[in-house]
Amino acid sequence: MAKKTKKEEVEVPQVETVEETVMVEEQPEIKPKNDWVIKDRMYYLKHGRAPLTYLIRGSNIYYFDEEKGFERELKYTKNQRTCFVDEMKGEQRLEHIIFQNGQLYVPKNKVVLQKLLSLYHPHRDKLFEEHKPVEIAKNEVDWLELEVDALTAARDLDIDTAEAVMRVESGSKVSEMSSKELRRDLLLFAKKNPILFLELVSDENVHLRNVGIKAREQGIIKLSGDQRTFSWGSTDRKLFTVPFEEHPYTALAHWFKTDEGMEIYANIEKRLK
Repeated sequence: MAKKTKKEEVEVPQVETVEETVMVEEQPEIKPKNDWVIKDRMYYLKHGRAPLTYLIRGSNIYYFDEEKGFERELKYTKNQRTCFVDEMKGEQRLEHIIFQNGQLYVPKNKVVLQKLLSLYHPHRDKLFEEHKPVEIAKNEVDWLELEVDALTAARDLDIDTAEAVMRVESGSKVSEMSSKELRRDLLLFAKKNPILFLELVSDENVHLRNVGIKAREQGIIKLSGDQRTFSWGSTDRKLFTVPFEEHPYTALAHWFKTDEGMEIYANIEKRLK
């Protein structure tokens, strides 16, 4: 008789699986060490100056280096690869920097001179400036947009506000203008000086000043000969004393905003023709 074989059960140990999380460090953005653009550059003397020749300083000048925290001497030389004296090695042969007819052309291979003029020279943007077509175009676009805004505002302005604005520009002769002349001069003023025009349009004191001037012109109020006292034209009753060294109509505009001034202002508006 065959013997029964007992089956042995073998327990297989379980292997614990460990998931390893690898932390990947975020790499910083790599920026170029030098963003200087290699190109030909043109420089001009400012304020339209164009002498036959004009020599600017190329030595005994200094630039404050914010990273290093001190002033560094500058010098333009023929034989060095830097304009900083503390970085120069060996002999230093000075080179003149000369503008001819108000301009200086510096080719792209003269990087040291370009950087001296564009980045470090203490007279840059004061005595001379680099020609930058992109910035010039941007400034021209900004100016043209201001002109459009000013002309649009001038076209839509009511006649009273137009008169108030033009009185700042043209004075008392505004009272003698026809409405067409006033509109014409208003548009010309807006085109010529759009920044000032837009400031005046948004300034509530301009209208108040105009009311005061018109009231004086029509004899509703008087201004004393010393420009210090406003009074009623019919009774000579004193209304307001102008503070020392303040323009009389500017002071009057501010006074119109006070409790007493508001009553007088309402009265004057009813009397104006």
